Amino acid sequence: MADLDLRLVRYFTAVAEHRHFGRAAAALHITQPSLSRQIVGLEQQVGARLLDRTPRGTRLTEAGEAFLPRAKALLRSAEQATAEARAAAEPGRFTVGFTSGVIVTAAVREMRRRHPEADVRSRHLRWDEPRTALLEHRVDVAVTRLPFPTDQLDVTVLYDEPRAVVVSVDHRLAGKESVTVDDIADEPMPRIIGADPAWAAFWRLEPRPDGRPVPDGPEIRDLEDKFEVVAAGEALVITAHPTGVRLRPDLTAVPLHGVEPSQVALATRAGDRGRLVTSFRKVARTHLTGPSEPV
Repeated sequence: MADLDLRLVRYFTAVAEHRHFGRAAAALHITQPSLSRQIVGLEQQVGARLLDRTPRGTRLTEAGEAFLPRAKALLRSAEQATAEARAAAEPGRFTVGFTSGVIVTAAVREMRRRHPEADVRSRHLRWDEPRTALLEHRVDVAVTRLPFPTDQLDVTVLYDEPRAVVVSVDHRLAGKESVTVDDIADEPMPRIIGADPAWAAFWRLEPRPDGRPVPDGPEIRDLEDKFEVVAAGEALVITAHPTGVRLRPDLTAVPLHGVEPSQVALATRAGDRGRLVTSFRKVARTHLTGPSEPV
């Protein structure tokens, strides 16, 4: 039986994802020569060459293609085993995950009232974290905005929020009562590096009704950077923006008409019927009804 080092398996999946040793090394925060040595070590453990370097990057060998799905499943199983062990060690702890602008205070307070025996906590998640945080058992439920990858999750929509265009206060659209997709057709929008395609398409309104591409503004790495880009006049963004919520002084939100609203949803692990999770589902339906702050 092969005695596989899970760290090396994780390195292999990173190279397989990026198809490039340099990019994979950067993502893993290690040097490229070190990553190459680690992959050679894994190939020795497996007994087969898994990756081939080519002038255009890196490709999987036939053995690598066969090994990749098993490697991913192995890493998922290890993560789940660790997370479930930690959860078992703290059976009374219940963590509510939430993303920026989604307010869960009322539900958390009600859970503490209903379950004084439990240690009910809240935890802020990055915009792209909810699914991973749930599957890794870092949170027990997550309240966030659709769309996001929902495989292996159960999702319940809690409420809708209108969408708006955020522009600088000196932008040509600032002060308008509302705008349509046609009004912003030629306006650049930032692209977040590594964003889920469905998420990016929803917030950039892609594809547009007339089939025209969305002009690209600056590339950004974090969602929090978007308002800086807008304030600098480099782009505009679309956001969930309930009426009456104030933005920073150098920005303004203009209602966007003719598009479907944003939806705030409750996500849990698929099939999770735990006592506290079941209770939170009921609490969320009655205490989380919006509106919230802008994303």
